[in-house]
Amino acid sequence: MTTERLYLSSIDAAYEKEFTATVTQIQENKISLDRTLFYPLGGGQNWDLGVLNGPNGQLNVTEVRGRDIIEHTVDDVLDLEVGDEVTGLIDFERRYAHMKMHTAQHLVSGIAYELFDGVRTVGNQIHTDRSRIDFHPIQFTEEMLLQLQSEVNQKIKQALDVTDSQMTRNEINAIMPQERTNMDLLPSFINDLRVVTIGDQQDMCPCAGTHVRNISEIGEIEFTGKKSKGKGKQRVSYILR
Repeated sequence: MTTERLYLSSIDAAYEKEFTATVTQIQENKISLDRTLFYPLGGGQNWDLGVLNGPNGQLNVTEVRGRDIIEHTVDDVLDLEVGDEVTGLIDFERRYAHMKMHTAQHLVSGIAYELFDGVRTVGNQIHTDRSRIDFHPIQFTEEMLLQLQSEVNQKIKQALDVTDSQMTRNEINAIMPQERTNMDLLPSFINDLRVVTIGDQQDMCPCAGTHVRNISEIGEIEFTGKKSKGKGKQRVSYILR
């Protein structure tokens, strides 16, 4: 049975903290549910932490992975059985940090594309206290990074809304170049996509991550370093203040 991802129903759903669900599968210390708010590792974003409260006590969720079926790793299943109802509570401080970091990544990638001749984002890693983006092809100078940082922070002050919608590949391709949305990196059989948009197409990208409602929530970005990853690829690290 596929796990329903509650956090994907809307941008607002990412702010929800508590949910109820039914246990569908237990394998050692991994629990699958019919529905969940817990974000699993994927798309460069780290998993959520939190607890599941079952009929026999509280279970600490230490890892969340999976695609169709999402598995919640716990320290002890406490005699939990398939069919039991649980109440989940996510660590929202961690979730919200990821929401801000991931939205910042979209904004940085969109502005970098505009500033530096269509440079592409080819990877990213989202953490609570620091994150990074891999760009190609480019060799950033300190002046270029300062320019990018300034442009991003100025844009954040404009307080643009973040929205999501369901679109087909053709609909997205009619609006944005494929190299900007990284559409060519998605498997060709995937046609219906959740698309996250900042403002009036300041950035538009297929994404299953969690995001803030408005970029003003990001605060201020600061680039903390750059590293060459070979063959024209550079990794840029950032924090939020």
